[in-house]
Amino acid sequence: MINKTRLKSIRDFLIINLGLLMMAVGIYFFKAPNGFATGGVSGVGILLAHLPFSAKLGITQSIYVMVINVILLILGVIFLGKRCGLMTIYCSLAFSFENFLFETFFPLDGPLTDSPILELIYAILLTGIGAALLFRNNASSGGTDIVALILKKYTPLNVSTALLITDFLIAASTFIVYGDIKVGLYSMLGLFAKIFVMDDILDSMNMCKAFTIVTTKAKEIDDYIVNELKHGATMYKAEGVYTGEAKEVIITVCKRSEALRLRVKIKQIDPNSFIIITKTSEIMGKGFRSVE
Repeated sequence: MINKTRLKSIRDFLIINLGLLMMAVGIYFFKAPNGFATGGVSGVGILLAHLPFSAKLGITQSIYVMVINVILLILGVIFLGKRCGLMTIYCSLAFSFENFLFETFFPLDGPLTDSPILELIYAILLTGIGAALLFRNNASSGGTDIVALILKKYTPLNVSTALLITDFLIAASTFIVYGDIKVGLYSMLGLFAKIFVMDDILDSMNMCKAFTIVTTKAKEIDDYIVNELKHGATMYKAEGVYTGEAKEVIITVCKRSEALRLRVKIKQIDPNSFIIITKTSEIMGKGFRSVE
């Protein structure tokens, strides 16, 4: 059990760092050069770096991101206490540092291509997938997430609404800062597209298979579910309407990687079984998501 727990912690840590790297790549190579400010601290950094005094002072987007993240982390510790945990602090600083490294070793004079749409797509996909990997592992890159949590604590807003409002204001600011309606429209499009991408990816990551099994050999199937898959199940008596034969109905849920094994095993045990398999991404209970 200790080894499995340790391996899971290492795996989660690696996934979190992959998410941070994807976000940093998407922001530095695709968002920042095009001025796509689709929300978050990176969006604020992109906007501030575009202002004339930033060029005169030599302050880049990564420096703004690092400074703002540090300020927000301090505010998070003051106003949120334990809710601004060590993982948020780590992710926030690591994300800022990765942006700084990219600026140091891969300086850019402008966009990588002459296709804003292509770069917006990559910006959305990389940052959306990266953020989803963090949220899937109960982590975040800090930034406006901290602002949203503070607003939730002191206002009637929930976290998702507060986060949407802050990101919307940042994206809308591109119309003023750049004075270019095209950049503003790209930023607004990117914001809404990122939300849908994150939702779809999180649903895909959380995807499980729900089984409803009608069988006459429930005991053998239950033993496999409990002893091999390490999941629970619910069983109740039923009767076939056409045959009048006594049957049992088993309801269980398993991960996608286990679904094929279970389906094959059921047919081996009871070739005449009737199986209904449905996709679901909201499973709460022991072995899946905790009930809040």
